[in-house]
Amino acid sequence: MEPDPIIEEIHAIREALSKASGDDIRKIAEAAQARQAQGDRKAVRLVPRRAKAARKAS
Repeated sequence: MEPDPIIEEIHAIREALSKASGDDIRKIAEAAQARQAQGDRKAVRLVPRRAKAARKAS
């Protein structure tokens, strides 16, 4: 299977972000939130939908 250049780029970015934050997941999350706050896009959180109850067979 040929390597996918897009996947390779994603892996490289992830590795760079991880190294920049000292491999600390909390610092990685804080940095991501800071980047989101600086951007002009609004993060959207959708309300979770409840699962419908399954009907029992009669």
